[in-house]
Amino acid sequence: MHRGGFIRLFFIIAAISLLLDWYVFTGLKTFTADWSSARLRQLVNWGYLVISVGVTLLFVLGFGSFSTAKGMTPFHEWVLSLFLTFFFTKIFFVLILFLGDIGRFFYGIVNHIVKPKDKVIEPYFPARRKFISEVAILAAAIPFTSFFYAMLKGKYDFKVHRETLYFDDLPEAFDGFTITQVSDIHSGSFDNTEAVQRGIDIAKAQKSDLFVFTGDLVNNAAWEIEPYIERFSQLKAPYGQFSILGNHDYGDYIVWESEAEKHANLEKLKEHHRSLGYHLLLDENVVIEKGGQKISLIGVQNWGRGFIQIGDLNKALKGVDKDAFKILLSHDPTHWEEKVRFNPTTIHLTLSGHTHGAQFGVEIPGFRWSPVQYRYLDWAGLVNEKNRYLYVNRGFGFLAFSGRLGIWPEITVITLRKNTSPT
Repeated sequence: MHRGGFIRLFFIIAAISLLLDWYVFTGLKTFTADWSSARLRQLVNWGYLVISVGVTLLFVLGFGSFSTAKGMTPFHEWVLSLFLTFFFTKIFFVLILFLGDIGRFFYGIVNHIVKPKDKVIEPYFPARRKFISEVAILAAAIPFTSFFYAMLKGKYDFKVHRETLYFDDLPEAFDGFTITQVSDIHSGSFDNTEAVQRGIDIAKAQKSDLFVFTGDLVNNAAWEIEPYIERFSQLKAPYGQFSILGNHDYGDYIVWESEAEKHANLEKLKEHHRSLGYHLLLDENVVIEKGGQKISLIGVQNWGRGFIQIGDLNKALKGVDKDAFKILLSHDPTHWEEKVRFNPTTIHLTLSGHTHGAQFGVEIPGFRWSPVQYRYLDWAGLVNEKNRYLYVNRGFGFLAFSGRLGIWPEITVITLRKNTSPT
């Protein structure tokens, strides 16, 4: 969407939010109508209106400052998150209230049709019942409390996901080899250093043989990771730390003064990878050796379906023995879908991120859902296509919405095992 279209959409959403405020206000007036204290009624009704309209105005002003900033800051993300919290809360409230209003409208019509002529005819639109407003408030409490939980706790509620994968051709020396994967740090969004450190400590505690980071170190600019370099550089592994770039690392989502400035930002980011102790793989491969045996670790730049297709898998595979056991780091899982899973060269395991699982969804045994599934076929967890595996990490950080609900920040631990069962 071009900038003009985005601005129009933005103001349309803000206008819808204000219309929802009016409708909610009428529902609150019904809810408080029988309260004995007029002052308390005014405090609730007008207090809501002032707060909710204020959040919308803050959203409008925040957008104005965002348009001149170098990308979204935690302030912008909090403003957006508050707006979304109130917006979806109002939608839940209005849906219940509207259904009630439709019901009482048809009730009024039926009364006019069936009531005897000698009876007093009620209005076509009978008075709204307080019960409907009470149900609307209960319904609205669900998104309101959930969103605030997501913002205050959920976004730093780190979970360790473990997978054990079996391969016939894994070199014996690597049987039991462990890999810790972190993805999508998005350091420009962090607003709680101690909470970030908790996540780092959890990753350290896994004591894996290899550490990999699969892209999106920042939201847009290299300086975003600088306050956290010392902390993330604590992530060490006996067989090394390796990383790749994600789509946000190229600085494509903000306006630069010149191409030279944008290029300098990317070069600075590459330096930061070195400062972190990460070997940044730019369409290249390295050999991991253990007990006299080897596996190949391959890393590509970002390649995503529909945008930023920089990564060159063929270049990255140069020099790799076709019979070698191969692990690929590729930020966007659509790369695996389109270029890796049916590639003539067998790549045993691909590690990706990118989707964040939309930072919102449901994952319970036997069922999982997230709105991101309508954009990505493979959006979280393990996928197997004829013993070619993809693992999509749900992300360490967050972006835009300053929260997570149901799809928690992830640290992945993968154990490689040699399949010794008879074929």
